[in-house]
Amino acid sequence: MKKLVSSSFWGWAVLVLISLTIRTEAQAQTPAPTAKRYSLEGQWKGALTVPGGSLPMMITVTELADGNRFAVLDVPMQRVNREPMTVTPRGDTLMFEAEQAGCRFVGRRSVDGQQLQGIWQQTGYSAPLTLLFVPPATTAAPKTFKFPPPYRVEEVNVPNAVDHLRLVGTLTIPAGEGPFPAVVLLSDLDTQTRDAVYGDYALTGNLADFLTRRGIAVLRLDDRGIGQSAGDSATVTTADRVRDAQAALGFLRTRPLIDIAHLGIVGHGEGGNIALLTAAQPLAPAFVVTLAATGLSGRETLVEQRPSLLLRSGVADTALLSLARRQELAREAARRQAEKLRASGSNVAQVETFLEQQRMRQKGEDRKRTDTLRKRRRAMLEIVRQTADNSQAQAIVANMIQQDNPNMRLNLVQMAAARLTSPWYRYYLNFDPQTSLANVRSAVLLMHGAGDDMVDAQTNLDLLAKGLKANKQVTVQKLDNINHLFQAPTTEWPLINGQPRPVMAPAALEAMQAWIKEQAKN
Repeated sequence: MKKLVSSSFWGWAVLVLISLTIRTEAQAQTPAPTAKRYSLEGQWKGALTVPGGSLPMMITVTELADGNRFAVLDVPMQRVNREPMTVTPRGDTLMFEAEQAGCRFVGRRSVDGQQLQGIWQQTGYSAPLTLLFVPPATTAAPKTFKFPPPYRVEEVNVPNAVDHLRLVGTLTIPAGEGPFPAVVLLSDLDTQTRDAVYGDYALTGNLADFLTRRGIAVLRLDDRGIGQSAGDSATVTTADRVRDAQAALGFLRTRPLIDIAHLGIVGHGEGGNIALLTAAQPLAPAFVVTLAATGLSGRETLVEQRPSLLLRSGVADTALLSLARRQELAREAARRQAEKLRASGSNVAQVETFLEQQRMRQKGEDRKRTDTLRKRRRAMLEIVRQTADNSQAQAIVANMIQQDNPNMRLNLVQMAAARLTSPWYRYYLNFDPQTSLANVRSAVLLMHGAGDDMVDAQTNLDLLAKGLKANKQVTVQKLDNINHLFQAPTTEWPLINGQPRPVMAPAALEAMQAWIKEQAKN
């Protein structure tokens, strides 16, 4: 999303996490008795209505020992993870605010304390939102034991001899004598821990458990500069991550229970492209699985990336929010005019014809505005690509962002400009996955969710398949109703403690493990 709460002009600036404690109202100076403090600790969950659908979100509140409160926002579908928020109570009214991101929610607490009803606000957009309370798990009868998983679990250190650093992670190996086929899991862009956690959803953690239970060993690592891994996440590029993937494969080749003839890589998003790059190098993996990898060049991916209304990266995208607002206003105007036509005696066919004409006209206007936004994105990215001096590039980029977002605070403009000139962006702007695909001889499974609103499924699958046309071991699967995180539709989430919990789509899991098992037979 990339971000629900707010984003740079094109949803690309890095999320800046700032730990904020939350202070309650100051006590009155008079000796009058103070109001009784009520607990907010737990999770407040709801779905924000946006043009074209809704976005589940969750605010988690923790009561601290010193009387303060701490809150964080999670929006898993848009990869917003633990964005800090302040909380200010005014009687039964609560205000949650992420100051650096420029968004807030003001809601009134119900009499029974189980709901918050109010308004979500951010630059250029506001909408009603209801959050339901989910209390924390009870500690009255703590468990004294935990069932171990039915497989071996080992914390490991993986040396990257080329870059002189160590990556730390978890190796899970099925029960039995082995040797077992094995995979390395690679996460999407931005720094991730070994479990790739998005709110309640641990993408690679859950995938590792699923595959290991079905006879496939799995190595997953903390990315450079996060968790227990060494390195600097601020300077890492796609090329650096390829060397980390090669180091992970080399480590697995030293393990006695691993079938070194059947080593593979499963990569999500950018991790899928890294898997393909690794497969084009010497000592390639035997097979590769990509989950929502891109076939477009890095520059075109950033231009064409389709951020939702609520984006991922920490600064408000006024242009996109204004576009969404115009769309909603146009739909409302069409509805009002349709009611007038009905009241004046127009029949159903006439009203439907009018509404269809309005939809077509609005679609054409939206296309023109979107094309204009793409041109601006492309111009900015070309400036970054052609301007080697970071100070000069940042000054130009900051000026463009400020012109398009005049109400944006200066510090957020500077954050966005710095992000767009970071080593990762500079490398990615010149990245073209097509240049190495012809060298991939490994078996490849290309998977993509048809419901991915960040990376278009058909466009990128077609381009990847075209680049791999000389490889006779390529399988392409587009899965219905699956988003960028490969989650099942919300209607299929299991209930845990009475609440729906996001899971990876069973169709994707089954197809993946069956294909990997088939490769292990060859």
